[in-house]
Amino acid sequence: MGQKSKNGNQKGGKEVVKSGSRAELLLHQKARAIQVFGTVRAQLPIALEQSVRKSAVDDLNQVLVDTMSLRDLYKKHHWQLTGPTFYQLHLLFDKHFGEQADLVDEIAERIQMLGGITYAMAHDVAENTRIPRPPKDREEAPVQISRLLEAHEIILRESREFAKAAAKAGDDGTNDLLVSNVIRTNEAQVWFISEHVVDVPLAKAD
Repeated sequence: MGQKSKNGNQKGGKEVVKSGSRAELLLHQKARAIQVFGTVRAQLPIALEQSVRKSAVDDLNQVLVDTMSLRDLYKKHHWQLTGPTFYQLHLLFDKHFGEQADLVDEIAERIQMLGGITYAMAHDVAENTRIPRPPKDREEAPVQISRLLEAHEIILRESREFAKAAAKAGDDGTNDLLVSNVIRTNEAQVWFISEHVVDVPLAKAD
């Protein structure tokens, strides 16, 4: 038999696998997409027609990008907050951020469950959200809260519309997600932050 070279090839005979090559990194790989965005799988054994799933995926993707925008708006205000209510709102905004992050995951998983594809990247969110883009500047707490309340209302309005459509189409899973998770979470958060923009005395009654 021929002698092996240092790189693992057999000299004067059959080439063999290089030592350690199975553990090498396969970098810069590219290939065609396995599913085009905006489509849903034609076959899916969950007893929902493709057209019903497609409509639900489109609706949920809108709620998804708006929820991602609201989630990040909470984090922006959590970081930039200032004023006498700093401590309470700093903690509350972060709590709401976490709850919105949970909703993002639940909505995205429902989209994939229906055979669709989720929005995922920041530029896609920015291009498709209905929530107005805030300035980079730091704003007063009442303005921050007003922005949050407006964003909540956008999500609540579209979620009620989409939940009714899902119920009419027999898509109980999407309807339940929107009603039990998205709507109820957003309603509770509206309650908590809206009470901070009521003009009542802090120390002495009128």
